[in-house]
Amino acid sequence: MTAPLKAACLEKPIETRVWLLQSDRAGDNNQVVALGELLGLPAARKRVVYRSPVLLPKIIAARSSNLLVAGVDRRRSTPLAPPWPDLVVSAGREMEPVARWIRRQAGGRTRLVHMGRPWAPLEAFDLVISTPQYALPERDNVLVIGMPLHRVTRERLAVEAAAWAPRFSRLPGPRTVVLLGGNSGSFVFNPRKGAELGRLVNDRARAEGGSLLVTDSARTAPETFEAFAAELTVPSYLYRWQEGAANNPYFAFLGAADRLVTTGESVSMLAEASVTGKPLFIYDLAEPLPAGGTSLQRLRAAFRYHALRDRLAHLFGPAYMQRDIGVIQRQLVAGGGAAWLNRDDAYTREATSRPAAAADELRALWRIRDLLGRAMPC
Repeated sequence: MTAPLKAACLEKPIETRVWLLQSDRAGDNNQVVALGELLGLPAARKRVVYRSPVLLPKIIAARSSNLLVAGVDRRRSTPLAPPWPDLVVSAGREMEPVARWIRRQAGGRTRLVHMGRPWAPLEAFDLVISTPQYALPERDNVLVIGMPLHRVTRERLAVEAAAWAPRFSRLPGPRTVVLLGGNSGSFVFNPRKGAELGRLVNDRARAEGGSLLVTDSARTAPETFEAFAAELTVPSYLYRWQEGAANNPYFAFLGAADRLVTTGESVSMLAEASVTGKPLFIYDLAEPLPAGGTSLQRLRAAFRYHALRDRLAHLFGPAYMQRDIGVIQRQLVAGGGAAWLNRDDAYTREATSRPAAAADELRALWRIRDLLGRAMPC
């Protein structure tokens, strides 16, 4: 913890009960846990599982005062019972109604902090901590920070890289770490793009005599990963993501990297990669509607679930229901913190990523301290 953060907290812990709601979305969970670790308060992780992934019941639940926990599978979820917490931290559409239900059970005493973009009205939360791609309005209960909170520090990366070093010892340098995401709204990562990305990183590694460290994510389609892997001929270490795996080399990869390549749809991956201070390249996944092709192909592209959802939000939702991840990407590139991989300047300059300032953490810490009406422990 930095000196300013130490100045914002107490040496002796205080009795404040915190619940961290956990869903099936790794990116959301990481932000929630990161904030929990930043607070330094005793915190319990509460996993919430829904019976169905259907969108409509969740939207109704997020906005309704009568259906706050509709669709939750209580047998598979962590029990939610007294004593109720002082603070609940949530992220993602599905966790919003659960957080509000907890506050109702606690007689309104529980404070709610939501990470990202809420689907319920902003006034449903005591504090929303968001990032620029959502364009949330300025309000007393909204804090916009430059990048999502995460759990990555250079110290942690160094420790993890050292622990995994024997497994990487036969991989020649320079080592390029490749972080694979998946489909998200207008961003599409299909087998064709997987193969293209595989060729790009393989050709550079082969020309340099280097190697690749590759990990996919929860959103990477198996066929896309296979298309990517089929293009690799250089020495490589490939890891397939598994939920809850104890032996995940993700942090070790970041620590061992000489440069990083990440698909551009995940702000969390961009934020974590930028901490390393190493050259960072973004593979652009933006997918406009095809200008050519058959009418059927254009219709399928237009009505893909996530793309259609984003378009409806743009057409009928308030401004903050829209999302432009390009804002984050452009800020990184314009500031010299990243370069595009699959554009004209591919690999022509070594962008050096920049660690996120502790200022965002400090602002979040102070806002929650004010929310609870007390100081934080270190």
